[in-house]
Amino acid sequence: MSRRLLVTHALPYANGHLHLGHLLGYIQTDIWVRAQRMMGSEVYFVAADDAHGTPIMLAAEKAGLSPEAFIDGIRASHEADFADFHFSYDNYYTTHSEENRELASLIYTRLRDSGYIAKRSIQQLFDPDKQMFLPDRYIKGTCPKCGTPDQYGDNCENCGATYAPTDLINPYSVMSGVTPVLRDSEHYFFELGKFETLLRDWFGGKLTNGAPVANAGVVAKLKEWLDGGLKDWDISRDAPYFGFPIPDAPGKFFYVWLDAPVGYLASFLNLCNRTSLKFDDFLASDSDAEMHHFIGKDIINFHGLFWPAMLHGAKLRTPTALHVNGYLTVNGAKMSKSRGTFIQARTYLDAGLHPEFLRYYFATMLSDTPVDVDLDLKAFEERVNSHLIGKWVNIASRTAGFVHKFFDGRLAPQFSEEQNELWRVLISHYEGVPALYESGEFAEAMRRFVLIADLVNGHIAAKAPWVMAKNEDQREELHQVCSFSLAAFRLLAGLLKPVLPATVEAAEHFLAAPIADFDSACATLHNHTIQAFEPLLSRIDPKRIEAMVEASKESLGATPEPESTNKKPAKKDSKPMTDNTATPQDAAVITIDDFAKLDLRVGKVLACEFIDGSDKLLRFELDAGPLGKRQIFSGIRAAYGEPEKLIGRNVVFIANLAPRKMRFGLSEGMILSAGDGGSDLFLLDADQGAKPGATVR
Repeated sequence: MSRRLLVTHALPYANGHLHLGHLLGYIQTDIWVRAQRMMGSEVYFVAADDAHGTPIMLAAEKAGLSPEAFIDGIRASHEADFADFHFSYDNYYTTHSEENRELASLIYTRLRDSGYIAKRSIQQLFDPDKQMFLPDRYIKGTCPKCGTPDQYGDNCENCGATYAPTDLINPYSVMSGVTPVLRDSEHYFFELGKFETLLRDWFGGKLTNGAPVANAGVVAKLKEWLDGGLKDWDISRDAPYFGFPIPDAPGKFFYVWLDAPVGYLASFLNLCNRTSLKFDDFLASDSDAEMHHFIGKDIINFHGLFWPAMLHGAKLRTPTALHVNGYLTVNGAKMSKSRGTFIQARTYLDAGLHPEFLRYYFATMLSDTPVDVDLDLKAFEERVNSHLIGKWVNIASRTAGFVHKFFDGRLAPQFSEEQNELWRVLISHYEGVPALYESGEFAEAMRRFVLIADLVNGHIAAKAPWVMAKNEDQREELHQVCSFSLAAFRLLAGLLKPVLPATVEAAEHFLAAPIADFDSACATLHNHTIQAFEPLLSRIDPKRIEAMVEASKESLGATPEPESTNKKPAKKDSKPMTDNTATPQDAAVITIDDFAKLDLRVGKVLACEFIDGSDKLLRFELDAGPLGKRQIFSGIRAAYGEPEKLIGRNVVFIANLAPRKMRFGLSEGMILSAGDGGSDLFLLDADQGAKPGATVR
């Protein structure tokens, strides 16, 4: 019996257009959904615009529109972007719907009638200038937990703490800048603390047949909040507010974070109402279906604490799993309008960049761990051009013409013995791919893609079919080489289908062989007739990336004057370099040729230990891939008092530094770290998709 899955991703807020940061988690979801369908699961993929709250009310007012008209326009924009990035929704909806109002009210009244809702008067921050109570996100101040300034009124983006707006130090109104005043208001609270046992059971897999509900790091973070004591959650807001009124509570509205996740269910209910699907088959407390949510790491508290407790208290099923992604940076930094790296989805498309190139690049960076992903625009260009065009499409473009020219488009009836052996190798690498998609290890799946493609291209290069084509005595071998290559091209198409759905569809048409599931991609296509080959993809023109960045710049502004070069150079620190760490010094200008002399590589830490007789050094043993193992002594002992915890990490090291003989042994490189020295040193990390020995570009 196939699995039945209800899958959602975090809902885009209906106050602005989609940008590439949004797309990171959304693309991750769509890839997973498409892979599940190829594995035979019955999947329903739904989402919606998150359409309530004071920010939308104020944005609509500023635009001179009603809130309803405003969110309709934003929704149309979102749906157009999703369609053009090839999303496979079964239903895309809005939280401002009758279905959502009914479900939010049902869940609330069930919670209330079961004794999980408390009502009490609170002191709430009020903007005397705007004459309104301020929503959490319209109050800023200093975090009461870690002391970071300019944090929002509901949670700290630095330490992740949640709190009440009244807990902020030195609060101010984002709307007017004035200091808000306290006023009494009656509010409604969800008594989250009554669900501690339920949440511990859920974290422990007792409600999911032992399966983890999230990545271990995410669960550990949720347990920290749990261990710190669960506070009642304020679920009401005062008028004026764009949202749903709370039943039997005049002038009170549901806080947007109550009805937003209910929007997942409302979108699915809307789908059920239009089809033969039954809502309770997926949402009843005893349902054997699965419910998966893909979210960003900034909202795990809502989805990992409030949401399962709300559902359980309302006698509905809890989620099966939370799949959490990190943030997106561009060129190593937060997205910036001044630098042109705050890029909207539509700007990317308008620059003429293929939507599936972004899907592929993200896939090469994503794993089960919610680490941040960097969109390095140069690496994006090079990776797409190399992997998709240079490795994959190249296989078909180098061989399909010979099949039509000499064999009427018909593939050979068999492979050679050598090719049969190579085919078994390809299949051995391919067989684990569905499990990698299942576990969210997309980067490893894409590594398998590159590995298989390299093996096939190596076979083509070794056999040189363009040379064979000149010799009639080699036609049979030519036929086999080209047929093998095109079967392998289709195998790779099957691997890529969740990531590049439209491009693979074109490849299926060329091969006249649809790929229904992962297994069907393994067919050898003996005696099969193919269509004429037409180019599937074109290389990225760097000018398109430049145009995208330029179009994304909010304002170039004035370029700051460079500092005078006539200043006396600052006196350099006379402290000598010790071990393999560098002291701060004035940065010198170098050329690209100077930089190219450095051979920077990724190394996986196999061993890390203290050294007797040194209070500064740690001894590392690195797996450097094709370079073998490297021993490096690094002066970072003060920063890492438990060296065994570094084992398994990826680090960056200089591979072509002259070996240095020390009294402890030979040091064969330098491991890079950042900081001022001493205990203020941090190892540079490499993304989990990078393999030992990989070149840092």
